Amino acid sequence: MAKARITVIRRSFHKDLTALYLDTTFSPQGLAPCESFHDGQSFVIEGFPAKPEGFPCEWAWADLHRAIAMVLFGGGAPWIKQSGSIVTCCTDGLRPVTFLVERIENKRKTTAQQ
Repeated sequence: MAKARITVIRRSFHKDLTALYLDTTFSPQGLAPCESFHDGQSFVIEGFPAKPEGFPCEWAWADLHRAIAMVLFGGGAPWIKQSGSIVTCCTDGLRPVTFLVERIENKRKTTAQQ
């Protein structure tokens, strides 16, 4: 089976929505962009459906699950330039993280290479 790579493209923060909707009793100090990830960070998936080592957020993993499965089993998003990839995000409406999920093809050894 192919592998996949998840790369953090961008961490966003909607300050205007936070001002309108954040319950400050939950987070009195306020919010900032997601602190679990950093831009450019990547993770390789080798044993799907297991989460890759070091992937820090169960919520984001659940959100990415469908996109990862689609890419691993040969799908992609036709509106994305790179075949076998998709751009998607976690569902945190106040501070979403945008990810690139891309298939990494395994090179099969021929009999002569073994």
